[in-house]
Amino acid sequence: FNMAIKIIKQGKTGNFIKELRKEKGMTQEELAEKLSTYRRTVSRWETGRNMPDIDVLLEMSELFDVELIELIDGERKNNIDIKESSIKLADYSEESKRKLMRNMHYLFIGGTLAGIIYMILLFTDHQDNFFGGLCLGIMFGMLVVGVIMTSRYGFLIREKKLSLFRKLGLK
Repeated sequence: FNMAIKIIKQGKTGNFIKELRKEKGMTQEELAEKLSTYRRTVSRWETGRNMPDIDVLLEMSELFDVELIELIDGERKNNIDIKESSIKLADYSEESKRKLMRNMHYLFIGGTLAGIIYMILLFTDHQDNFFGGLCLGIMFGMLVVGVIMTSRYGFLIREKKLSLFRKLGLK
């Protein structure tokens, strides 16, 4: 039931983003360029398949001259209740954290599976082949990425990456 509500809400927000984009006379490509992202990402937002990160929503609220809570709710509001806005913003932020944790969970599962396969190869004296080295590399790489991304440096790395992409015009 909660998933159905989430999908409906994402669709409403997506439609609102599309409406605001069209009001500004922008294409998906132009919006993507202004937000330093890809056209396909904008399309996913507008169809409700994905939601933008909070920092992107902040950029959109400035670009479209709407309140952040209006973007999250997917509609214009006459009176904005500060308490209600704070709660909704906290919920949205919490959902973003859950998404990050889910992705980190998958990363650690992948690393664990690679480690298990490597251990099986080790005990069967097959760890010297290419596949054993690949599993060991995947396990170690995912462990390092997980440690970095769950530290305070994860946010800094993401910001630097976005800044570099913007400078290079890649994202």
